[in-house]
Amino acid sequence: MNVVRRQLLSQFSRSYSTARQYVPPAQLRNVKRNLAPNLARAPPESPSFYTGRPVYYDQVTQLEKAISHARSALRSLQLLPLPEFARASLPPLRPVWKDQEEMEVEFQSRLTTTRYRRVTSLLSQLNEYYRIAATAECTDLAQGIHQVISLFESSKKDAYLARGKRKPVVFDNYGRSYTVGKRKTSSARVWIIPVYDRAQTLEQEGTEEALLGLEQPKIQVSTTTVVVNNLSLSEYFPLPADRERITRPFKVAGLLGAFNVFAIVRGGGTTGQSGALAHGIAKGLAAHRSDIEPLLKKAKLLRRDPRMVERKKTGLAKARKRYTWVKR
Repeated sequence: MNVVRRQLLSQFSRSYSTARQYVPPAQLRNVKRNLAPNLARAPPESPSFYTGRPVYYDQVTQLEKAISHARSALRSLQLLPLPEFARASLPPLRPVWKDQEEMEVEFQSRLTTTRYRRVTSLLSQLNEYYRIAATAECTDLAQGIHQVISLFESSKKDAYLARGKRKPVVFDNYGRSYTVGKRKTSSARVWIIPVYDRAQTLEQEGTEEALLGLEQPKIQVSTTTVVVNNLSLSEYFPLPADRERITRPFKVAGLLGAFNVFAIVRGGGTTGQSGALAHGIAKGLAAHRSDIEPLLKKAKLLRRDPRMVERKKTGLAKARKRYTWVKR
């Protein structure tokens, strides 16, 4: 009986897609529908909304417009096109743009290398127009271009441009200069102080013989005192080659005996420490006497020796030494 009852119920039962009753369409003509404000779609703000990267293409469009406006303004001022000699005489401006990761944060989307290069090429062209406007003292145009360029400059610009520039040597109250020299794994902290003639300062008034012109001039030969780690130069560096390497900046500059040196060296061996000390002495002498800097540069004493110890390789006895080959 249950089987028959189920079949009858399945035949005479009516299935509804929804629980709402059926209302004829004629009764819904004058009914006001309360639509939610979220369902009302507004038109997209950007025409590049459907590209998938609206922020990127909007920025590219704005850069292209800025380039066209800057070009037309420079042409109206008779500053474009520039001849080659005039373009070569412009002061250099080294732009430092944001890297690819920073640009991705700026554009709120992932950037490929091609898209990143397109943005940087547009910025470089705009920076070229900024150079021309700034040199021609077009203040309003230069400020407008600079406002656009500054949005894409890296926050590490100052640190990047400061690379390779030597920091100025600072002198203390006693006229001492402090420099740091390096060679291999060794480093040297060097203090250099000028040698003052004490006898000359004590006898400024002069004696009777000096006033009468009967005194013979005394020739005093001063020597440079070099103290390394609280030891004299000959005690700390027993090898003559190391001592010659340290005194070479004085001999090249012709200032042997004009300065005293106090140094603290650390790391490496005697060769590296003597080279680091010579490097620090050369930097200090160039700070005291700017006229001898070309001589020291020509002698390559102001340049840090970039040579380092080559690492040992796997399967070799040392960096390049090989084991003896045995046939059997």
